[in-house]
Amino acid sequence: MTAKAKTSSSIIETIKTVVYALLIAGVFRTLFFQPFWIPSGSMKETLLIGDFLFVNKMAYGYSYASCPSIRFPAIGVNIDAKKICGFLDGDNTRLIGSEPERGDVAVFRHPVNGSDFIKRLVGLPGDKIQMKNGVLFINGEPVKLQDAGEFEEVMERQGPQGSMPRCENAPVGQGAICKKSRQIETLPGGTEHVVLNITNQGVDHTRVYHVPEGHYFFMGDNRDNSSDSRLPQTAGGVGFVPYENLIGRADRIMFSSAGRSMLYFWTWRGDRFFKGIQ
Repeated sequence: MTAKAKTSSSIIETIKTVVYALLIAGVFRTLFFQPFWIPSGSMKETLLIGDFLFVNKMAYGYSYASCPSIRFPAIGVNIDAKKICGFLDGDNTRLIGSEPERGDVAVFRHPVNGSDFIKRLVGLPGDKIQMKNGVLFINGEPVKLQDAGEFEEVMERQGPQGSMPRCENAPVGQGAICKKSRQIETLPGGTEHVVLNITNQGVDHTRVYHVPEGHYFFMGDNRDNSSDSRLPQTAGGVGFVPYENLIGRADRIMFSSAGRSMLYFWTWRGDRFFKGIQ
């Protein structure tokens, strides 16, 4: 075999290896686990900006939303999951489906723009959900709340987007301590988790939401800094989330970095590695 033929054969084998690797990774990501970086503070303190986790796609079964969207804006690639798995869309059902449970922290596709969101499931099909003076009511009953001190963080830019935290003790200068009221919320069924409060605002006082069949109601744990089911899709919220839009359940944080890049090892949060999500 000539040197030219050997070089050509080597290139072909390399291409095959890359293609096979991409196919295996695609199947793994579609069927089992999807990586997810936390980009915003809407789920503090349960999830912090810079937490990295794998979403368990086997928890709820599969729908068109289980297929990953392929987006590389820099080179003009934008392939939505519906273009890949659109044959599964439209009937609000799932393959090998199982129902999510109240209190689950789940990733889902926004019903309109297709972006991936992560929030806590608080309302099941048929539930009546309302916020009164910052307290969550489910089917006419307030959830149990227990004061749990304050959540503190440094007033500084967070994550790759460089967002600044909102503070209950505002105004807060750069480098000072930003505080939020902290409570333990207990949902029907016994799930306990931390919720944070910053101020009194419109989403603390809502109408009664009647969750339709086949849909779910999600909220962020950082209650005053979350765009969720309390706001309609036309106002920047997510509204009711269809069953088929669920992607999977978040069970465990694998890695966490407080810096602008995961390469800044001095910003790694070692105490959050492999931490279970409650």
